[in-house]
Amino acid sequence: MTQNLHQMTNTELKQYISKHRNDEEAFRAALEVLISRRDPDAAYQPYPFDLADPEGEVEAILMNKIKQAE
Repeated sequence: MTQNLHQMTNTELKQYISKHRNDEEAFRAALEVLISRRDPDAAYQPYPFDLADPEGEVEAILMNKIKQAE
């Protein structure tokens, strides 16, 4: 079904991702298609798989958001 990912709607892609959450290859492929459709003007949130130190960098992003909310 991965060959049809580009033809799926966003809702169908989200359902596919949910259904294949334990299949890393299918999950990643669908998520990449979904991410590629995002609005280029939207705020960028990095995908954890692409980060050098995912835990540290995600923690820093969250701490930054908490400080902004205060």
